[in-house]
Amino acid sequence: MSQTGYILAITRGHNAGACLLKDGKIVFAIEEERLSRKKYDGGPYASMVKVLDYTKKIDMLLIAHTQGLYETAGKVDFSGDDVYTGMARKLGLIEQQTIPGQPHPQVIDLSIMHHKLHAGCAFYRSGFDSAVAVIVDGAGTFFPLDSQWGPITGFEVESIIKCSYPYNLHTLYKHLGTREAPDFTHSQMEFDDPLVGPEMVDTIITDRAGIVKVYEAVTEYCGFSAIEAGKTMGLFPYGKPNDNIPKLFETYGEHSLASRNVVIPTYPNSAKVNFRLHPELQFNYTIHDQQHEDVTKLNNRRDLAYALQTQTQDEVVKLIRKAVDISGETNVVISGGYGLNCVANYEYLDQLAGEGINIYVEPVSNDAGTSIGAALMFYHYISGSTEKSTADIYLGPQYNYTDDDIQSLADCYDAEVTDATNKDVVDLIADRNIVSVFQGRCENGPRALGNRSILYDPTDPDGKDFVNSVKHREYFRPFAGTILKEDVHEWFDLRGMEETPHMMYAVNCQPGIQEKIPSIIHEDHTCRIQTVTEEQNPNYYNLIKAFKEKTGIPIVFNTSFNLGGEPLVETLEDALRTLSNSDIEYCYLPEYGKMLTIKNLDETP
Repeated sequence: MSQTGYILAITRGHNAGACLLKDGKIVFAIEEERLSRKKYDGGPYASMVKVLDYTKKIDMLLIAHTQGLYETAGKVDFSGDDVYTGMARKLGLIEQQTIPGQPHPQVIDLSIMHHKLHAGCAFYRSGFDSAVAVIVDGAGTFFPLDSQWGPITGFEVESIIKCSYPYNLHTLYKHLGTREAPDFTHSQMEFDDPLVGPEMVDTIITDRAGIVKVYEAVTEYCGFSAIEAGKTMGLFPYGKPNDNIPKLFETYGEHSLASRNVVIPTYPNSAKVNFRLHPELQFNYTIHDQQHEDVTKLNNRRDLAYALQTQTQDEVVKLIRKAVDISGETNVVISGGYGLNCVANYEYLDQLAGEGINIYVEPVSNDAGTSIGAALMFYHYISGSTEKSTADIYLGPQYNYTDDDIQSLADCYDAEVTDATNKDVVDLIADRNIVSVFQGRCENGPRALGNRSILYDPTDPDGKDFVNSVKHREYFRPFAGTILKEDVHEWFDLRGMEETPHMMYAVNCQPGIQEKIPSIIHEDHTCRIQTVTEEQNPNYYNLIKAFKEKTGIPIVFNTSFNLGGEPLVETLEDALRTLSNSDIEYCYLPEYGKMLTIKNLDETP
């Protein structure tokens, strides 16, 4: 690795966070919500403070978002700094500004390249020498445009970017959505890359919603927040094909675009289902309060969720094929918000089988990944390095608790501390107790992969309903599983993949498997599965191996260590607080050989 010093990249918007690099290696990366305890939190202030645990000075601050930094972030009183330059200065991470009112020489705003930051995160962690990135996002960078109606704003929704080392990221295609644009325009447009200058890009501009905006519109229609698209993904298997549901996409020449008769974009916010034009979709808005009826049990919600999932994933397949065709690349990396759609990711493997296309899906595809992308891109740009990074996911801060620390925290929550082994934990799980696991560095992205996980017995027929009730989640939300890598093909169809260590695919179970592990098999006979090896996570691997030795099942029921509506736990105190606010009694600390237990106060002696 080249000696480039400390590079700090931050993401400002929802799913804010930070990534700290030292000489090209990630020191830590974290989402703001893990520290602030507010889901999807913006403004990475706590993340910036966390940097002080690792260094008191940085060489460069990179700022990622979807708009220009100095226009939207606000100013620090008196000094006039933008708030993030001011924060870094006040923390002592960068030098005092010598020329008031001028951009700070240690700060670079990369907000006008939001989709490239997604692409950089995926490409540099993919292991490919070269690739084409397919970015499918809600609303990326905001671009001012001129039109016959005067100035309007275009919002990045889909991009195709050709990538190679050290820093050759060239945008080949971009789809901009607007509120006011003409029905459809197609032209070459110039876009700036702050690091290398302008590039001409094949661009379409429409007044129609992008793929993710369609997903957000239906998500809101189903009664959720637009950003909770994962809930709609969980609901879709309860629906079925319904000819009365209008088509969500229409063909315009060689382009397939959202139907404005069905989905109305409200950029930069989400979009709305135009249900008044379609009798099958009409409903009384008072149902949304869910006091009288759960709207997710209505067929028009379920069937629309089904149409949404199947049609949007088909649209992304078209985009992947387009990317391969115009780039000449057969290695494809996928990122942006839609990259977290594990149902669609598995569908690509089926629809693209036999076409010679290799796919890598970035596990930190949400906006938190843009800080990782910014840091890695800038490092390769200034160093010229062609050394590949790995898709490590355990990138959170390291916590080193002493026995006294553990006991002190336990005392605060009236928890009992006892010695424990994998055998003790396996016995608890086999007796159908929920056991949480807290170890090492937290996972990046939304998936719990054994360091901040809740474990249960996958063979319990009532396990899904039981754990959903304990976590305060909706009935239709599926659960994941973690399996020893060497056993995965006997239990699941990976469609040609050797492993799935980041839990980015909802895969079919093999015949006869659903009856063996019913609590983690969803309505459509799939499971969002994680494979694990001893090298990837030795404590977690050995725990599952012990479970297999006792039960013959090489899989544990795995879900994120949090309650509904909360971020994953970050610290041991977060873990204990979660236990104290729930019916979860056990938290296993495998690194310390300890078990923390908080008995349910309602339990009869």
